[in-house]
Amino acid sequence: MRWLAILLLGLFIFSCGGSRPPVVYPTYGGGVSPKKCKYTYRVNGRTYCVRRSSTGFVQVGIASWYGPGFHGSRTASGEIYNMYKLTAAHKTLPLGTYVKVINLENGRSVIVKINDRGPFVPGRIIDLSYAAARKLGMLKKGTAKVKIIALGRKVDHTYLPVSYTVGKFYVQVGAFRNKLYAYRYRWSLSRRLKLRVKVVKLKGYYRVLVGPISNYSKAVAYRKRLRRLGLNGSFIIRLGG
Repeated sequence: MRWLAILLLGLFIFSCGGSRPPVVYPTYGGGVSPKKCKYTYRVNGRTYCVRRSSTGFVQVGIASWYGPGFHGSRTASGEIYNMYKLTAAHKTLPLGTYVKVINLENGRSVIVKINDRGPFVPGRIIDLSYAAARKLGMLKKGTAKVKIIALGRKVDHTYLPVSYTVGKFYVQVGAFRNKLYAYRYRWSLSRRLKLRVKVVKLKGYYRVLVGPISNYSKAVAYRKRLRRLGLNGSFIIRLGG
């Protein structure tokens, strides 16, 4: 019994020692280095690496879809699966990432949110909701060859890279066609609320911006503060690097 206990202890130490790097699936594009994993999880004996960032992610392969049997179930993100919403399951992209899926067999495309994990069927790269599959025209066949292009997280109607954490961020609080009106509004805000406000011309509008703010998390907190002050239409933008 003593030798058995020693043997079991040795096996436990070996299994927890982390001497072997995790096996990373899928191996599309040569796989992902374990150092680039945000975290890993195991399904059916395989270890999957969840990427730290979706920036630049493009993938080509077979898509499938899942519907009534899972409708109302909880997804990996904690959301309740609704087959009539534009969502999808992916093995390695960060949850909350939006991707554009192009059906290479008919040219149709759709933008979906990754809120679940899968598909864990060999040879398939994404599982689409019923609504997404319908838009791609693949319901009857069940599968289709697709191209996935990661767009990032969706914030204030803009897709931001998932690694979008550092840079020069601003909270836009107004936009005017008339330059004079923009500067008057800037002067009013800086005087009344004691804010750092600037005017920048972008896409034909003189935009009134509060900032700069050093990272995205701080910008979110700043936006909440401004909304509490009555600037309800404010949203975050990034300028430069």
